[in-house]
Amino acid sequence: MTAKQGRWIAVLVGLALLAAAGFAFVVEREQKTPAGKPELMLLTSLPIIFGEEFGLESGGSPALKALEERYRVRPISVTDSKTLGRGKLLLMAHPLAQSPEMLVALDNWVRDGGRVLLLADPLLEWPSKRPLGDPLRPPPAFADTGLLQHWGLRLDLPDEPGPKSQRLGGKEILTNSPGALFGNCAISGDRLAARCKVGKGQATVIADADFLIGNLDGPTSDNLNGLVAELDALGQD
Repeated sequence: MTAKQGRWIAVLVGLALLAAAGFAFVVEREQKTPAGKPELMLLTSLPIIFGEEFGLESGGSPALKALEERYRVRPISVTDSKTLGRGKLLLMAHPLAQSPEMLVALDNWVRDGGRVLLLADPLLEWPSKRPLGDPLRPPPAFADTGLLQHWGLRLDLPDEPGPKSQRLGGKEILTNSPGALFGNCAISGDRLAARCKVGKGQATVIADADFLIGNLDGPTSDNLNGLVAELDALGQD
């Protein structure tokens, strides 16, 4: 077996674990979440649904709990047309790279009226116990394979690393080494957020994902409130 084959097997095993854990998550949460909340599809490489060992014992991260107060959260592992066709609102929180076919499906879904909030961090500093190169460790940077350019955006690395106070969803949040967005969309003054009209739908891109941790060195009490507010605005437009 070659090293490349070994990496692909590890990735496939990781995806199988994510799918199994996601199914268990849905079954457990369906029994606990009241009906009537809007549904939110969630695709992420970050350990906000499960810990790094894929256990449900912890009850989820603070980010997950904040999302569940407002939404029925449904984790997904890919952006194929069948999966996306089941919902109207998607949070992609620093996702793994999607195949070209999946990106086409995502773009078509948005153009047909879907709404996506994409956290695209060019310099992720999320702590992880997994070694570099582990397929289950969040990638160190958002793996853009042309999606942002297709939507008329460019994501730059931060000029200086470290915490930065910025605005999201009308809230003051603390980011960590955020990137900067440029392009043809409506871009916030601090270049943290870009709101793009894509066909009949909308894509909002945020140039940071570390703010979901909530334990950065500084005031973070409104970090998750800002995320939820941004999702609410996206879903209502």
